[in-house]
Amino acid sequence: MFGSLLYLLNVSNPDRLSADSGWIFANVLLPALADQGAEISIACPAVLPDPRIRSLPTAVPGTKYRARFGLDMDEAAHLVQASRPAVVFTNQMENAPALRAVMLETGSAGMLAGYCHYVPFHLDTAGKIVHDPSLDDGDLGMSVILQFFSGVLACDRALVHSQTSHDWITGAAAQLNLELGDRLRIVMPARDPRVVRRGETRPPGGDPVAVYNHRLYAHYGTSRFVDLARRLTVATSARVRVLDVFGTRRAGRTRLDPSPERYRRVLSELDGVEVLSDGGDRRTYREVLAGAHVAFAPFRPGCSWSMSVIDCQAMGVPVIAPRMGWLAEAVDEQLLFDHEDQAVELAQRLISDPVFWIRHSAAARRFTEVLTPASAAARFVEALA
Repeated sequence: MFGSLLYLLNVSNPDRLSADSGWIFANVLLPALADQGAEISIACPAVLPDPRIRSLPTAVPGTKYRARFGLDMDEAAHLVQASRPAVVFTNQMENAPALRAVMLETGSAGMLAGYCHYVPFHLDTAGKIVHDPSLDDGDLGMSVILQFFSGVLACDRALVHSQTSHDWITGAAAQLNLELGDRLRIVMPARDPRVVRRGETRPPGGDPVAVYNHRLYAHYGTSRFVDLARRLTVATSARVRVLDVFGTRRAGRTRLDPSPERYRRVLSELDGVEVLSDGGDRRTYREVLAGAHVAFAPFRPGCSWSMSVIDCQAMGVPVIAPRMGWLAEAVDEQLLFDHEDQAVELAQRLISDPVFWIRHSAAARRFTEVLTPASAAARFVEALA
């Protein structure tokens, strides 16, 4: 065990913490580390409810670019000096170079580690680097990618969510002639214990429901889901429930990318589609998932991990997914598709064939069984050893 940890967490949506996967991951992981005797301080805009974890309040970055390029080094120096940690850990990889400089300035001899929580690119089927479109405003995409790799190189350890993420990062580094050494470790995030169904599962009663619980950004392929929802409601008896996890976003975020608000309106106008909010309540969120016969993954080529997919799987809801990114790693081959018509056929079979549903419900839950908080904490400690 490393002793003391300073965990710097960027919260992108402080008004709706239930929509922030980084916050949920920290809220699950850090108490499990405290159970193992770690002394933990967390620097973020929100207070973690576990009283064993010391909270150090920080400001909310105004935009996704300020989160990556605007680290307050004076504030960071104060945090490092106040906690004197054995490990400084950031979930915003682009901040790692500035943190390394702060550690040098303050005389900190601790380890610097970080999570590649959001990989700002992916590799296409030909192995070519593709910029994440959400971080390519004003052609900033390559600048963000270089800042990301600058962070990886500044760290003693760089943690990634999945084998897919590992392969993308090492593949892109080779193309950029960067030597990453032995920094990378795969540490799968824990599932949220509040969104786990235990015991034997059966298909829900009543009219069939398909759920979509992902962010409605354009770069999540939401336009393709709109088309799929239309096809599904025409070809099957299923109704579609879209969980708007965001609610009202801050003006700075909406100004840079208004697509979630636009697609929320488009989806709400479709016959057979209901857009609803969980109000930031994970119990309501769980109930919506529990009532679903099937879930759909996003059409997102750059998906290196999806907590929303894991939520569905942990609840025993079979997930139908396009064959892309981490989704092809995490979803059973029988539930992957290459075209929307195949997705409709899979949904129809899950709705009409209870044996098929039960088999894939059980497989989905098994996939998440290794993602308990205790096992995630053990992998985290091992990665930093």
